[in-house]
Amino acid sequence: MKRICFVTTVSMTLHAFVIPAAKYLHEAGGYDITFICDEDEAFAKELPEFIHFQPVSMKRGISFGGILSTWKLCRIFRKERFDLVQYSTPNASLYASLAAWLARVPNRLYCQWGIAYVGFSGLKRKIFKFVEKIVCCLSTKIEPDSFGNLSFSMEEGLYSEKKCAVIHHGSACGVDLQKFDHSQKTRYREEMRTSLGLGNDSFSFIFVGRITGDKGINELFSAFQAHLTDHPDSRLLLVGNPEKSASVDEALFQWALSCENVIFCGFTNNVEQYLAAADAYILPSYREGFGSATIEAEAMGLPVIVTDISGPTEAMEEGKTGLVVPVKDAKALCEAMNCLSENAELCELFGENGKKMVADKFDQKILLEKILEDRSQILSDRILV
Repeated sequence: MKRICFVTTVSMTLHAFVIPAAKYLHEAGGYDITFICDEDEAFAKELPEFIHFQPVSMKRGISFGGILSTWKLCRIFRKERFDLVQYSTPNASLYASLAAWLARVPNRLYCQWGIAYVGFSGLKRKIFKFVEKIVCCLSTKIEPDSFGNLSFSMEEGLYSEKKCAVIHHGSACGVDLQKFDHSQKTRYREEMRTSLGLGNDSFSFIFVGRITGDKGINELFSAFQAHLTDHPDSRLLLVGNPEKSASVDEALFQWALSCENVIFCGFTNNVEQYLAAADAYILPSYREGFGSATIEAEAMGLPVIVTDISGPTEAMEEGKTGLVVPVKDAKALCEAMNCLSENAELCELFGENGKKMVADKFDQKILLEKILEDRSQILSDRILV
C-alpha cells in the first residue's frame, strides 16, 4: 500500500480542499493517508477512521517556532517513510519541503494554491519570493491550481517547465455538484432569505472568505457604500470568520458593522445555502490561487464579479458568466455592482452560463479521477528512476 502524507499549516485547508481527494485516493487507489497540520482536537475527532492524524505546531506568520516544526516533521517523515509528501500553504510548504528533503522522501509535491508574495512590495516581496524559490527547489513536482499562476511562476523563474503541471482545468478540488446542487436552490433561497430577513426585492451580493485587506475588503466596503446611494435596498452578505485583520480600514469596518444593509453571517459548512439566497457573488481579491468559491457560486447559478488576477479569471468567463474589474478599484467595482443589480436578464444569462461551465470543466468527480491518475504517475515515474 502506497503512503501519502498531506501537510498544511491549519486544519481549515485540509477540510476545505484535501479531504475529498484523500478519500478518493484511499477508496479508489488503495492509498494509506496521513494528515499533518497545527493541533486541532475537534478536527481530529471529525476525520474518517482511515486518515491518520499527526498534529505538529504550525502557525500562520513568521516565527522561530518554524525551526522546531521542521525538526518534528523530519522525524515523522524518517519514521513513517512516506512514498509521497504533499504540502500547501506558505509556512507548511517551507517546513515540509525542507523536512521531506532532509528525510529523503522520494516524492515531494508542492501544491501551489496561491503565491503569497504577489501582493507584496519592496523587501517583504523579495523575502517571500526567496522562500517560494526554496520550496520550489526542494520539491520534485509542483502543481499550481491555475494556468495563470503557472505562467506567472515561469516568468518569475520559480521553477522549470519539466517540474510543473496543472491538473485538468485547474482548481484545488473542483465543485461537489451534489452539495452545490442547483436543483435545491429555490428551497434554500426561500429558507435562507426568510432566516436572514431579506426582502423579496432586495438585491443581495455575497462575499465568501476572510475579512482581510488582500481579499479586497476595503474596496468592497467602499464600493457598497457608493452603491447604496442609488440602491438603498441592496444587501451585502459576508460569509466567513467575522474577525478582521489589521489590513482592513477601521473606519470602513465600523461602518459595515453599523450598517443594517451589511450582514455578517459568520462561518458555515453550508455555504451553498447562503449562495442560493444571494443574487450575485463578489471576489475583489488582490491575489488567489484559484478562487474556489467562484465556481461554487456559479454552480448555484450566480453571476460573478472578480478582479483581473490569475485564478478567479480562469474560474469564470468574462462577459458570459460575470464581470471582471481592476484590482483595488472601488469605483469600477461599484459600477459592476450597479450593472448587475439593474439587469435581471443579464444576471439570469450569466447564471445559466456559469452553471453549465462549471458542470463541463470543474465537476469534482472528474477532477478526483485526474488527481488519482496524476499521483499514480508520479509514484511510477520515481520508481522507474
